Amino acid sequence: MTAAPYALGAFILLAYTLEAITGFGSVVIALSLGALLLPIEQLLPILVPLNVCMTGYLVQRHRRLIDRRLLLGNILPGMLAGTLLGYCLLPYLNAQLLKTAFGALILCFAGRELWRLRRTYRQTQRPTWATRLITLCAGVSHGLFASGGPLLVYGLAGTELDKARLRATLISVWFTLNSLLTLAFLCDGRLLPALPQVLSYAPLLPLGVWLGEQLHRRVDERHFRIAIHFLLLVTGLLLLAPWRLP
Repeated sequence: MTAAPYALGAFILLAYTLEAITGFGSVVIALSLGALLLPIEQLLPILVPLNVCMTGYLVQRHRRLIDRRLLLGNILPGMLAGTLLGYCLLPYLNAQLLKTAFGALILCFAGRELWRLRRTYRQTQRPTWATRLITLCAGVSHGLFASGGPLLVYGLAGTELDKARLRATLISVWFTLNSLLTLAFLCDGRLLPALPQVLSYAPLLPLGVWLGEQLHRRVDERHFRIAIHFLLLVTGLLLLAPWRLP
C-alpha cells in the first residue's frame, strides 16, 4: 500500500514524457495505469491540473508552431462543445461500459492506421464533415475521461502538419480544455482535496518535459507517425483491461 504513491509517480512521469514527445496521451495513459491504484474520480483532479501546468509551459515555448487557423476554425469549436456535453452526461452514464467502448474504438482506429502505414505512408484527406464529427466525439470523450487525444489524432490524420506543428497544436488544445476542466473541478469541489497530491507530483513535470523534448528531436517523421498510432494501440489495450471502475 505504501508503494502506491511511488507507482503513481512512475506512471505520471511515463505518461507526461510521452505527451511531451507526441502532444497527447498523458492523461489517458496515466489514468489507465493509475486505475490499478485509485478510483478514476480521484485521479482526474490530480492528472488534469498537472496537464495544465505542463501544456501551459509547452504552449508558451512552441507558440509560433501552433496552426491557429486549424485550432480555432476546426478543432476547438467541436472539442469545446463535445467536452461540455461529455462532462454533463457523465453522472448519468455507465462508466465501465463507456471505458470498454472507448478502448475498442481506439483499437480499431489504431490498428487500421498502423496497417495503412505498414503498406504506404500516404494518408488521404477526410471530408470536412467527417473530421468535425470525429472532433465532436473526441470532445465528448474528453469531457468523460479527460482523454480526447486518441480520437482527435485520428480525426486529424491526413492533415499536412509536420510533427512539430501537430504536437504544438495538440498541446494548445489540451491546455485550453483542461484549464476549463480544472475550473469545473474547483466548482464541483473535487480540486481542493487533490491539491496536496498535485503539488507533490508537480516536480516530475520538468523531468518529463526534458525527456520528451530530447526524444522528440531524435525521432524522424515516419517513425513519429508510427509511434503515435502505436501509442493509440497501447491506450486501447489499457482501456480494455479488466480493471474495475468504482
